[in-house]
Amino acid sequence: MSTSSLAVRWVQGFPKQNIAFINNSTICYTCGNYLIFINIENEKRYLLQCVSGKVGALATNIPFQVVAFSDRKLKPSIYIYNFPELNRKAKLKGHAQLDYTLLEFSYCGTYMASYSAIPEYEVILWNWDKRIILCSSLRPGVEVSQMTFNPMNWQQLCLSSASALTIWNIERSDKTYHLKPKSVNLPAEDGTYICEPDGMFTYTEVKDTIYGPELLLSSIAGLVGVEAETFKPKDDLHPLVHPTAHCWNSTNELYVSCEEGHVLLINVENLLVTVLSRIAQVPQGENIITLLPSSTVAEEKWTQRGVNEEIHSKDTSINTMAFHKEGLFVSGNDGIVHSFTVKETNYTVKDYFDVQEPIGNIIFSPDYNLLLIETIKGSVYTYSFDEEPKVETILDAYDGYIQAVDFITGNKYCISVTILGEIYIWLLETGFHVSKLHLRTEVNDMACCPSSLSVAVGTNEGYIQFLDVTDVKLPQVAHSVFLTRSSIQHVHYDQEGQYLITGTSDGHIFILNANPSQSFEVLGFTEINNYIEQMSIIYISKTKLLEVMVLVKTSESEKSRLEIFFLPEATLRDPGKCCNERGRLKNDFFERKIYEINHPLTSVLLDLDCEQLYGYCSHVPYICSYDIPEKNSEVVVLQPKIKMQTRHFGTGILSLSSHGKWLASTAKDGILSIRDINNLETFAQIHCHSYQAQGIRSLAFSLDGRSILANGREDGTLVCLRWKKLTESLAQESAKHFHTFIDILHRSIAKENSALLKMRESKISSDLAAKESVLHKVKPKIVRFSQDEYPNVAGANEQKVTWIEEKDNEAVRQEIKKFRRKKIEIKQGMKILAHTIQKMMEENDLAPEIAQLEQQEYTLDIEEMKKLYDENDKEEAKIRNETEMENLTKLYLWNILKEECWDSMTKKGQGLTSFHSKLEVQNFPMKERTPEELKELETVLQIRKIEVAELKLREQVLEAHSSASLLAPVKSQEEEEEEDEDDEEDELEEEEVSTPFYLLGSLCTSFTTKTDMLNSQLELHTREEKINQIVLLKDIIYQVKIIFNREFDATFEQKKLEIARVREKNIRIQEIITNLDLGEEVWQPEIEDCEKPDLILTVEDNEIKFEKYLTPWQKEQAAKAAALELERRLLAQRDDSRRRALMEMMHGVLEVKKEDILKMVIPRPDFMESKVEEIWNDDERKQVKEYEKKVKELNEEKEKYKKSLDAELKKLQSSIEELTQAFDDNLKKLFERKVLAEMVINQEELKIANLIFSLVLDEELNTRELGLNNFLERKQTAKKNTSKEVFVARDEVDTYRENYDNLVAEDKVMERGFKKEFIDLSSHHAELLIKLFKRRPRMAKQRVQIESTIPFGTQFGPEKLKKDNLAQIMKAMDDLDNVNHMPEGLDPTIWQYFCAARRTKIENEQRVKRKAAGLLEMQAFLRRRIEEDEKIQSDIDKILQELFVLQKDKSNYQMDLTVQFLLKQGQVEAEELQFMIGFSDYIIINRSIIEDLNKAVRTQGMKKVANLVEKKNYQKGITQIEWEHKKMEMEMEDLTQRSWDIQMLFFSRARQRFISEDDHEITIGFQISEMEQSLAALEKKHKKDVESKKRLFKELRKINTKKDIANYILSCNLHEHLVCNSERKHICQSFGIPLTYEKIYRERYEAMLQQQKLINISKEQFEQISILQAEVERLRMKTFPALIHM
Repeated sequence: MSTSSLAVRWVQGFPKQNIAFINNSTICYTCGNYLIFINIENEKRYLLQCVSGKVGALATNIPFQVVAFSDRKLKPSIYIYNFPELNRKAKLKGHAQLDYTLLEFSYCGTYMASYSAIPEYEVILWNWDKRIILCSSLRPGVEVSQMTFNPMNWQQLCLSSASALTIWNIERSDKTYHLKPKSVNLPAEDGTYICEPDGMFTYTEVKDTIYGPELLLSSIAGLVGVEAETFKPKDDLHPLVHPTAHCWNSTNELYVSCEEGHVLLINVENLLVTVLSRIAQVPQGENIITLLPSSTVAEEKWTQRGVNEEIHSKDTSINTMAFHKEGLFVSGNDGIVHSFTVKETNYTVKDYFDVQEPIGNIIFSPDYNLLLIETIKGSVYTYSFDEEPKVETILDAYDGYIQAVDFITGNKYCISVTILGEIYIWLLETGFHVSKLHLRTEVNDMACCPSSLSVAVGTNEGYIQFLDVTDVKLPQVAHSVFLTRSSIQHVHYDQEGQYLITGTSDGHIFILNANPSQSFEVLGFTEINNYIEQMSIIYISKTKLLEVMVLVKTSESEKSRLEIFFLPEATLRDPGKCCNERGRLKNDFFERKIYEINHPLTSVLLDLDCEQLYGYCSHVPYICSYDIPEKNSEVVVLQPKIKMQTRHFGTGILSLSSHGKWLASTAKDGILSIRDINNLETFAQIHCHSYQAQGIRSLAFSLDGRSILANGREDGTLVCLRWKKLTESLAQESAKHFHTFIDILHRSIAKENSALLKMRESKISSDLAAKESVLHKVKPKIVRFSQDEYPNVAGANEQKVTWIEEKDNEAVRQEIKKFRRKKIEIKQGMKILAHTIQKMMEENDLAPEIAQLEQQEYTLDIEEMKKLYDENDKEEAKIRNETEMENLTKLYLWNILKEECWDSMTKKGQGLTSFHSKLEVQNFPMKERTPEELKELETVLQIRKIEVAELKLREQVLEAHSSASLLAPVKSQEEEEEEDEDDEEDELEEEEVSTPFYLLGSLCTSFTTKTDMLNSQLELHTREEKINQIVLLKDIIYQVKIIFNREFDATFEQKKLEIARVREKNIRIQEIITNLDLGEEVWQPEIEDCEKPDLILTVEDNEIKFEKYLTPWQKEQAAKAAALELERRLLAQRDDSRRRALMEMMHGVLEVKKEDILKMVIPRPDFMESKVEEIWNDDERKQVKEYEKKVKELNEEKEKYKKSLDAELKKLQSSIEELTQAFDDNLKKLFERKVLAEMVINQEELKIANLIFSLVLDEELNTRELGLNNFLERKQTAKKNTSKEVFVARDEVDTYRENYDNLVAEDKVMERGFKKEFIDLSSHHAELLIKLFKRRPRMAKQRVQIESTIPFGTQFGPEKLKKDNLAQIMKAMDDLDNVNHMPEGLDPTIWQYFCAARRTKIENEQRVKRKAAGLLEMQAFLRRRIEEDEKIQSDIDKILQELFVLQKDKSNYQMDLTVQFLLKQGQVEAEELQFMIGFSDYIIINRSIIEDLNKAVRTQGMKKVANLVEKKNYQKGITQIEWEHKKMEMEMEDLTQRSWDIQMLFFSRARQRFISEDDHEITIGFQISEMEQSLAALEKKHKKDVESKKRLFKELRKINTKKDIANYILSCNLHEHLVCNSERKHICQSFGIPLTYEKIYRERYEAMLQQQKLINISKEQFEQISILQAEVERLRMKTFPALIHM
């Protein structure tokens, strides 16, 4: 079979990214793999497909009419096409690895910027015309959302993201380009400006220098790298504004909108940010244009709405901005387009129109007469700035992605539906949007009926809605069936359109009659146990059999399951026979077969003959065909007949053409393949969608096979394909089937369409009735209903019943009616049985307890009872398990805490209380030191021993070298031994007399701890010494705690001993109290709870208030123990005759003790009880006397014994008091020791804290130094780069200047050589040619439009301006080269030669001008590089200065130690109220040294005073002699000067007269009188001058008043002139701004060239003048005589 090919007929989709103009009337946007161009005037469309997949970023260049876009693939490219030819002009390959996110053309020139995000984050500047990269820059981690060129200056580029805004300056030096970024400091969220400090030179708050120098927070945090420069503490982090959009204005300023609602104005030169504030305005009652959307295209209208009406969205954040001469146009989520009029730092707002949905982008057309609005959904509108503003809809986007597509019968229209229920009808030939209908419900599938103009739509709510599309411009819901409450997932017609089959999410399959004449009757349903993945239905006309195939989702991922139903058409015509009363198809009336396939399938289809299956494998890219066997077994495993490998990847779908000969396959790669169904060979293929959008969702073939519809899964694109090339056999086969099929269905289509029309009319009438009923009940705010809203109005408050529920209810009613009598009988029997059981339960309650039955015995529902018991047991086991786990968790935590906080303590925390006070002393809880700590301590001690030994040895060596008695006589052995003994005694004394406590800084010597290993506090300079000192101090603290704990333990043992003694004495005291019957309580001291730490973790039974839970085993053991105890008691209560006899005869004792005297009683005679005293006989009276005598003696003995017992009691109590008081005194001493120990510990810990602080300070200083060094290295690296750049730029400038100078010299040579070339001509002709040679054509100035709407003017690139200017000059030269301008009598050949020379001269002049402009640009570039280099050098100098200061501070703080002293009161002398805190200028030395020094100072001072007095007297004499000598010299000089003056004296006539006069007084008087007369004359003249000045002052004041009045009049006139001038200036600006600017630019340029020319001439003249001056000087020197100094 020959190869065929497909082509794209049209594409429908809506912009998901920004849209762009390519000329004044054409817009373009991306849609999937395509670029769509729309002419908004005639709605003509152009299409451009990206051959490599989905289109990425998009940009347009209006002056050149080109479009640039990128593809989305690995290592993407940028393509540039021209318009409208759509030919590729360039393909740009950059450094991007994944995607280009932004593209932007400059407003002038051939420059384009691109930005690629992850992983490069690179900005690239291109020359797209030359296909080269000019420069690039990396910005790692910066996500950019918008990129724009400055329209007034292409060398400025703005990149903004959600958190930052950067201005990029493009600097150029000849052919070298550089990108230099400048970040803008954004204000805080509240609009306030935050001054960002310098990260490496901003210090913390000023503090006392005793705590170290001022350091950076980054140094304190330990940061040394790049993080140190940008580190900020949490409190200094302020949330900044978040830019959303930006745009440029015509004054090179930038407007930026923020999420917080602020609008910023940024000056890009100095990066000054101004927050614009809105001026509240009173609404003027204006109206704005508002869109009122509807469910159909015809009803969509624009109306006027008042500005005071409530906006539908309160979210006023700005998403997009565009600058216009009328103001700044902005829009956002509120859907309203506003205009901001900015004046200084304020702005006013004006609303233009409302589109009722969030707006994503607004742009102006190139001529700024049209505003394009793009919504976030994808709709596009235009607003024209005419006298009557007009809004037009260009694109009306749908919500959500397209869910299904199909062809309407007739092959003229096609239909699509979105997931949100928007139905669109398209014209098949052109793709024109015909109509739309909004169902306002979620849709899962759709299918068009081949036998009628109806469409079935399956919704997520369980409805099947049938649409009438007989009138494609006004589709209508004709009928609706509520099948089930689960969603309808699949909707399919058979190929003849007789039956409709649907599949639901819960596995139900419904079969409906597809004919409108049968009212779309539901024939029945059946069930599938699993989820339905795909369905296929085929109607076999030969056998009148309906075959349904279902692909079922199974739990086994490696297998697939198919179920095929065979439904005879005869049975389906009578649903009452083939279905039961609940609507389920009876198994007897249809055949069901189950097939299995040993590999998973994602799509399966039946052929039209139902003989083969076609499946798409999911794990491997294969398409297989399977024969359907006729074997009637339960499960049949199918084997592939043909297995064809495909080039698709991912899950795919299959689709069959209408005539069943073509099989279409596609997958997530977006490639559509058309195969021959017989051999599965591909004969056509096209890449219409991309894998980035997950490929194709659904396919549809037209009935004639000429068109194919494919909609993307996630790109929202609908593509209509046509056959570009198709073999004749395939085309004839498809056309034949189409004509045959249409002939068969022609009659049925007409019949069904008429029935459909009737259903539509009845539906409209019912909907109108429902609408009227609702309108009578409720008065809505806006009376507006779409056609699809009518069904929901009538039954809004009614719960609808599904078809299945209705069938079930009907079946239940029939069952109730059928078994009514039986039901009554059963109810009566149940009542009798309940009454009988109630009586039995009452009798059971009256029976004895042992004979009663349990309540559960009367439960009839044994299963329910068992179920409840099981549930109870499960709940109990669950609670028990949770409780056990909770207890186990708590026990685990208890064990951890006990191990760490209790078991690890070698000495547990314990208290010791006194007997007679509340004093309590605690010991020190201590943990055992770890082996690491012990090893570290041992190492430190060993190091200290070595250091001490080395120090002693060094001192001995120094003493040996400094000894002056090297030649002393040899001592005897005895003397040496004596000296050794003395040395040992001295060493012992030195050890005993250790360092004083005030130098140690603590009272640790009070606990006999060794301090000889400690370093002196004045010698701790290095880090190792401080760490070792900390280890030794910790050891001292540990030793102090051990010593105190020993004392504590001894005191506790003493207390236990005292308690034992008191207990022994209390036994006797208790006996005495009992004998004396005092009834007093004995004071018995006990060990307190705080003194028994082991009892803390012991819980007694009496402490538990709840009943203890016992396990069965514990209960059994407790019962056994109770039985043994009872048996023991019974044995003890047996009759014991021996014990009973002892109690009765001897009162329980065998010997009478002294203590029993108090219990002894003399028995009275018996007769004293029975007889009266008068009848006693003598013997009896004698017995009575003896009795009384014994009683008296016994009482006396008792009294004596009581007194002895009382004395003994007091003695015992006093001894107990003495013992306990002595212990309390010892405890007080122990408390004092505890206070002393805590003092020592705190003192040592203070020293440790000071040492740790010094270590931390050292670490911070080192961190700061390392950070500065790293910063210095980076700056030095940058300095090398900038120096290299300066060197290269200077070299390039020198080279370029040399070329420029050569070019200028050539131009001068050409000008000078012109006269020589025409020297043969006559003088007249030569002068004329010279004038013509210097003559230049006048350029025609471009006229500017009087009313231009473009705010940025017409921008051209520098290269284009140069070319246009040169072309205009050359064109003007053609007129000058005309023969009419040739002088008379000149040879034409000479004129031609002259014209060629003049042209060459003009071209050379233009080259000189271009070179001069390039030189200026390169010099500016060099100047900027030099400034950068100098700035970096200043930073380096600043860092070096900072390092110098830091090193100085570091050395100072290493030498200035913090020393701790213990000073007694009175030893620190300070003036009252002037006690100093800081002692930074102090040193600490021994007091004795100061006293000895003071004594020596006083002695030396006295000597010095005596010497000074003697020196003073001696020097006084010398001074006197010198003065006398000097006096004599001065007198000699005076005499010499006088003699000289006398000799040189000048005698005037006045002096001669004075000498000749005898009476000098007369002369003096005469002179005085003359002077008085002159003074009087002067005074008189002064008075006249004063009066004249006063008169002049008065006149000037009058003149001043007149001038003020005149100035006031002139100011008023000036104000009027200024107003007039401003109006004229505004008019002139509107009329002639571009012309004025061009004139100014040209004048400046000509002045600059003239200045450069004059400078060159002055240089030449200066050289000539200097030569002439030198020659003149030489000649002048020749004429002068030679004067030789003698």
